[in-house]
Amino acid sequence: MPTASTAARTESGPVGTVAVADPTVAGATVWLTGLPSAGKTTVATAVAARLRDTGRRVEVLDGDAVREHLSAGLGFSRADRDTNVARIGFVAELLARNGVLVFAAVISPYAAARDAVRARHVASGTPYLEVHVATPVEVCSVRDVKGLYAKQRAGEIAGLTGVDDAYEAPTAPELVLRTESSALDASVDAVLAALSERGLL
Repeated sequence: MPTASTAARTESGPVGTVAVADPTVAGATVWLTGLPSAGKTTVATAVAARLRDTGRRVEVLDGDAVREHLSAGLGFSRADRDTNVARIGFVAELLARNGVLVFAAVISPYAAARDAVRARHVASGTPYLEVHVATPVEVCSVRDVKGLYAKQRAGEIAGLTGVDDAYEAPTAPELVLRTESSALDASVDAVLAALSERGLL
């Protein structure tokens, strides 16, 4: 079983020095779920930056970026949302299985789709942590980073998660973050502690 240690070694060859993945390093997926503007990507990016400074191989899978590049043809029906989550889960597990610490920042509103992602990781023996970024909708609607709540109030969009479409909150996540009452550094520390407790750092 891979263990958490230095993420890579370097080897010299005819084309210079390159980084080579260390097969003994454990990867994992940290799945951050929550409402729009809850702070998922902010936390994921900050944790990833902290870990990169230690030499770990990390990737952030942002739900919006994946929709743009991998799921551009999908809409926002329940089936399409589930397909998007499944695609992100596939990529996350593939990376994590190969020694990358993956931070997936995805609304992922439906429990069954999240459970399927967890099951994929369990089946391959890949560590998986679900983090509920449990920022209340009242706070998210004030932050409104992408203007979605304003558009919903103006009748320009429908089916906004947590407002006029369901968000099924996790019932047993590995970690709950309250970004409305905690500083970003505290959230980052909590995620790192959860990883450390599981021997993943």
